Amino acid sequence: MELNNGIEMPQIGIGTFMISPVDAEESVCNALVLGYRLIDTANAYVNERAVGRGIKKSGIPREKIFLSTKLWVSEYENPNAVEETMERLGVDYIDLLFLHQPAGNYLAGYKLLEKAYKEGKIKAIGLSNFDSDALNEILEKCEIKPQVYQGERHPYYTGKNKKDLLKEKKIKVMSWYPLGHGDSNLINEPLFKELGKKYAKSPAQVILRWHIQMGFIVIPGSRNIEHIKDNLNIFDFELTEEEMKRIARLDKEKRYFVIDETSLSNYAYWSPTYENDVYDIK
Repeated sequence: MELNNGIEMPQIGIGTFMISPVDAEESVCNALVLGYRLIDTANAYVNERAVGRGIKKSGIPREKIFLSTKLWVSEYENPNAVEETMERLGVDYIDLLFLHQPAGNYLAGYKLLEKAYKEGKIKAIGLSNFDSDALNEILEKCEIKPQVYQGERHPYYTGKNKKDLLKEKKIKVMSWYPLGHGDSNLINEPLFKELGKKYAKSPAQVILRWHIQMGFIVIPGSRNIEHIKDNLNIFDFELTEEEMKRIARLDKEKRYFVIDETSLSNYAYWSPTYENDVYDIK
């Protein structure tokens, strides 16, 4: 996919949310060997060092990999936050760097990203989980508009309230919880079973294909090498226009993760403990 600054980004990758450092290293390495070229992580996942090790272990050249990560709220006013993130990842640039949450001094955080962008340390800027008010404030005050918005997206929640604004600003959408956080009700929807039978695919593969045809960037996470392989095997079939309309009727505006003001306030006082991502490799 081409971003609004001309940078090209793979449309599918592997996410590393809730994956431990040991597993993240193996998952990233396996994914890259299998053909993935987009890796997503975050300061708050406390596995950036492991992701960096997985990249090196894979043997895939750095320039062929699109690496995205996220600054946590506690880093928004840290002038060295970008450089420290690069150090943990073991890289000399980051392809896409997000602000992770609309909490704390996010305007200072965005200025930090703009500075890093101008210096060539990051190739694209992103916002993750920013609600309408915070997103609008950034868009009004930014010098460089963001290239990617990351948020919860799946057939039960398509983010219709932000669709027009993001399209107008030519900001691409990256989906997290693309399979509904593993909700069996979503996975077992009769429609996805029906389409899976038609195309000889699993319901999860049908849902991931839906993301692709919606124009979303999608980052399913997994520790299982067979699931990692299957998640990428979605480019040999295409859902019809009528099938996409049928899936659209499943939208319940149901979210699995809702951020309230208390949570946002607490985020400003929590810092990741990066030492948890350090261990001796035998």
